[in-house]
Amino acid sequence: MEALDAKVLEAQKWVNATYGQVSGYKKCAEDGITGWATMYSLTRALQIELGVTPLSDNFGPTTLAKLGALGDIGPNTANKNIIKILQHGLFCKGYWGASQYGVYDGTTHIAVQALLTNAGLNQINSVQPKGFKAILTMDSYLLVEGGREKVRDVQRWLNGRYYHRQNFFVIPCDGIFSRDVQKSLYLAIQFELGMTDDQATGVFGPGTQVGLRGHPLAAGSSGIWVQIYSAACVFNGSIKYQTQQGGWSYKEATFTDSYDAELKGWTRDFQEFTGLPAKGEVDFTTWCQTLVSTGDPDRLGTAADCITTITDARAQALHRAGYRVVGRYLDERPSNNPLNKQIQPGELETIFRNDLKVFPISQYYGGAVSYFTYAQGYQDGLGAHTAAVKYGFNSGTVIYFAVDYDATQAEIESNIIPYFRGVVAALASQGKRYVHGVYGSRNVCTQVTKATLARWSFVSGMSTGFSGNMGFPLPENWSFNQIQTLTIGSGTGQIQIDKNVHAKDTDPGVSAVNTPSNSIDEFVAYIRRLYDLAVQYGGSRNPSQLVMEYLRYIDYGDAQWEALIGDYDAGFVAHVKAAGIARITEARDPFYGIDLDVAHFGANCNGVYVAPPPSGLGVSRGDVTGWGGDLMTFYGEWRRNSESYSSGHTYCLEKLSRLDGPGSFKLRDLIEDADGYNITMKVRQGANIADAVESYYKGNGYKSRFKQFYEGRFNNTDNLYTVADQLLARDVETIIAVGRVWLIESTGGVPTVLPHMLPGTKLQEFLQGFCEVMLTRITDENAQLKLRTQ
Repeated sequence: MEALDAKVLEAQKWVNATYGQVSGYKKCAEDGITGWATMYSLTRALQIELGVTPLSDNFGPTTLAKLGALGDIGPNTANKNIIKILQHGLFCKGYWGASQYGVYDGTTHIAVQALLTNAGLNQINSVQPKGFKAILTMDSYLLVEGGREKVRDVQRWLNGRYYHRQNFFVIPCDGIFSRDVQKSLYLAIQFELGMTDDQATGVFGPGTQVGLRGHPLAAGSSGIWVQIYSAACVFNGSIKYQTQQGGWSYKEATFTDSYDAELKGWTRDFQEFTGLPAKGEVDFTTWCQTLVSTGDPDRLGTAADCITTITDARAQALHRAGYRVVGRYLDERPSNNPLNKQIQPGELETIFRNDLKVFPISQYYGGAVSYFTYAQGYQDGLGAHTAAVKYGFNSGTVIYFAVDYDATQAEIESNIIPYFRGVVAALASQGKRYVHGVYGSRNVCTQVTKATLARWSFVSGMSTGFSGNMGFPLPENWSFNQIQTLTIGSGTGQIQIDKNVHAKDTDPGVSAVNTPSNSIDEFVAYIRRLYDLAVQYGGSRNPSQLVMEYLRYIDYGDAQWEALIGDYDAGFVAHVKAAGIARITEARDPFYGIDLDVAHFGANCNGVYVAPPPSGLGVSRGDVTGWGGDLMTFYGEWRRNSESYSSGHTYCLEKLSRLDGPGSFKLRDLIEDADGYNITMKVRQGANIADAVESYYKGNGYKSRFKQFYEGRFNNTDNLYTVADQLLARDVETIIAVGRVWLIESTGGVPTVLPHMLPGTKLQEFLQGFCEVMLTRITDENAQLKLRTQ
């Protein structure tokens, strides 16, 4: 709880006592906590002193004009209450505003100058109307938590340079890029283009765009346009770029007036990240990309989304226009006004035979905050899974769940994130066949990704007025950016679409459905080919590690996985793509005849390789990438269903490691966990991954996979129980502890009773159930092996 501030309380009591009986005045709470309500009360008090009617929370043009008519506020100001309002405002802003209320003395002057200096207004020596307005806001002029000093430098520069312009008001200098800060940059561009105060609106309109076309930048450029461009670059935050060694790193731009090598390099990397030609020079399209969520809406787009059925004629029109991937809706619930937007029978085949790919979208509604709840997300996740299975979408397909309105930060936290947690839980309950993505504003995509690990973001970039797009950079995991509505084709081929820019090396789209899994022989040959390419590629990493990284990178290559087990070598990924190797996503297990998820197998291998679990007691991050992470999600699943299954022991026996039916920890997951561990331990003992995989699947290794895993990792039943208990409920390294909470809540919902908070006997029952299932798998494996050899 925020602490009471005696000076703020004094301000609240004074303003309420002085003006509380005046019609139109709104009292603020007398709690000693600064907030907008207090600032609004002080603003209305000032309006009363100036004779402004009607009173308003807004410090608008009438208040500014009346205040301006008094002249600068200072020692000669006769109205003592106006000075008191100023002083109380300073105290509420955190400055020591007075030694004597009603007297503009040296103490007040020092406070005023400190605030103005912090705001970048060093040249101002008195309280002018715009300065008074700035004092009666909640804007900070000091760096706040989460702010960046480089952003603050630009904010102070904008204030200092454009303060004298009529419609430019003091912006915060807190280091946070926001909608108001973005508008101030638009104004700066318009002022430098020569627009009058009446013409400069702070909107990125046609006049501004025409003007920018005349200001390309390249090496050797300097002056104000480099300053404005570099300011826009700073506001775009850190961008991810590929290092010369093939890994990933991040860089920020620096505010400057010279287009030097550093700014050129940042521009090249920014262009690469946003899907522009990476020339390192600033043309109109690059200007747009730094300034507005659409970028240049007339730029080339190779993807689209639409609600219209794709016929042969329309598919051909799309292909002729340069489109290669199209987003289509999975499902639609009955309503009074059906759009008939869902994929139609035979449509996917039409799309594929015309050399197009598809990415599936799930949007049952999504147009208002009230729709978004955990329960609704769970229901929509189940519906999307059912529809995707009906169409035959293969395992690992990303489904984009839509937030189709301008959700505020508060709404994202209260409704949107819980909705997506419901989606995640629903998809996990059906065996994690599909992966969730997110459609929405830049901020929605970023926050949902951070909270729920959405794989890819489909950005509603053409909603340029959305607060979630203004003041926010493009999400790091963006795959599609929706930038323009247009109609292409003619006659029967005419179709209205939303044009999308498609980020390279992200979601490739789906080119086929109902694809049969690859045989184990094909998988073994695939690993051998990847290993040969890794040896050819060279680099500082072990070739076997490069193969593991490649197997996981699409589904398990985001920032969270990077934090857990490191990044992947992007150079090697490009090397494999250049070789034209077709990606294998599933392989048929020769023992159980079920399809294994190659990406999950690869992620587990990579985790075991870089963070090998001990043999016996103890835990490591390599456990979390495999069986340990799966156990965490399964625990959350049990707690979600605990009203029906009070006993964790019973839940394990009935739901854990099942071949069919719903569940987040199915037999397929356990096979991938065991195989990943067994094979990688062979690699750590000196084998290369190609030989280890071939020996395991072409020899007899896979026939005793669970026995090998159990004996190699745990040694005995007591250790199995103890390690599972430690991983779920005891002290572990921070990154595992954080991941544990997230994984449990991803299936259990927020909040979920965490394992260490359960009564001891309840957790013991769950752990005993887990151990029994593991031992049963070994027994069943031995029994099946005997039957096959008889």
